[in-house]
Amino acid sequence: MSDRIFVLDTNVLLHDAASVFAFGEGNNVVIPIIVLEELDSFKKRQDEVGRNSRQVAREFDELRMCGNLAEGVALPNGGILKIELEYNDRSTLPTGIGGASADMAILSVAHALTQVQTSKANGRRVTLVTKDINLRVKADAVGVLCEDYENRTVNLDELFTGHRTALVTADDIDNFYEKGRCEIDVDPSPYPNEFYLLRDSENDSHTALGRYSVAEKAVVKLVQPDDRSIFGVRPLNKEQKYAVELLMDDNVPLVSMVGIAGTGKTLLALAAGLEKVVNDDYYTRLLCSKPIMPLGKDIGYLPGDVEEKLMPRMQSVSDNLEFLFMATGGEVGGGNRLQELIEDGVIELEPLTYIRGRSIPKQFVIVDEAQNLTPLELKTIITRAGKGSKIVLCGDPYQIDHPYLDSRSNGLTYVVENFKGEGLFGSITLTKGERSELAELAARIM
Repeated sequence: MSDRIFVLDTNVLLHDAASVFAFGEGNNVVIPIIVLEELDSFKKRQDEVGRNSRQVAREFDELRMCGNLAEGVALPNGGILKIELEYNDRSTLPTGIGGASADMAILSVAHALTQVQTSKANGRRVTLVTKDINLRVKADAVGVLCEDYENRTVNLDELFTGHRTALVTADDIDNFYEKGRCEIDVDPSPYPNEFYLLRDSENDSHTALGRYSVAEKAVVKLVQPDDRSIFGVRPLNKEQKYAVELLMDDNVPLVSMVGIAGTGKTLLALAAGLEKVVNDDYYTRLLCSKPIMPLGKDIGYLPGDVEEKLMPRMQSVSDNLEFLFMATGGEVGGGNRLQELIEDGVIELEPLTYIRGRSIPKQFVIVDEAQNLTPLELKTIITRAGKGSKIVLCGDPYQIDHPYLDSRSNGLTYVVENFKGEGLFGSITLTKGERSELAELAARIM
């Protein structure tokens, strides 16, 4: 809809520095003056929030060269950007709602603009755009239209799973086992590296597993045998078999593994990485990282050097590494071998804080808990990949610890949906828990 007025909250700009350009021709984008003050308070932070704050300031500085921001400046997409200096009188809000918070100042601007536009014969529709759920509820309570910022959201119910079932004839499956390929006619058309469970239309138990090949224009046999052990670990279900196929394929440099807790995402990724780095010597290093997002109340600053500070937050990764090495080398020998590889730099545990500006060649990179990263943060990580590197993203979109992300707007789901047609990308959604019956039950019903 054109000819609308969008009032942006600070968190929208901090989430996406380019959000002011996302509202289309004919629309006005209004920035309350208090938003600039809030942005200023974030500019010294050395993270994505701080970088977005500084980027927004640079964008506004360039736009002011085109005219007076308080009166409105034309945006490249045909809209108008305006810094709102009026309508900051919070007394216009209904009795009982107010206070000195920045949220109330932003809400008062949206409320006053709504009243002004309503009083006009052909008034514009005013919408407050915020990623703050509570502010959206308050806006609705005082009669202000409100929306979440959804420029980079994905419908999780329609998220690309990386695999599907195709009904074929018994002869098709017999020929598949004999010749290693099966041409299929399905709608929608297959994506590169999409997996198929080929099922006999007359016999449900007559099946075969394969992966779609763009070059062959057919579903072809999996390369990895079912009984192959990957650093002491064997896939336990068809989804894990699909995952191992992608993880061990050096021609697919970007892999995402989506699934609830206990489905084996991190363990399989680490096992494949160790197989490729330690046993095959194909990659020079296994680099494991994750966003530093504590569950529950943080315990504060930790003593020691970077490694000592990082280890408690990387415990989920180090636990899996210890399990894999002990499974292959025994409790004592495996633990010693793991420590030697860490000390030699063959295995590296690193916070994402220091990844910007790096070039990472010929390395197997695992990013755990990727659902707690924004699309821009994951773009930064993926663009660090040097020649010969492989990046594996693991995460559960339903377990979000980031205050301004959800299951639809996090970087992991964004990557899955936007890379799904690329030959260099493969994704698999794992649904069956293998940690324990109790863990699977808790993940499913709680």
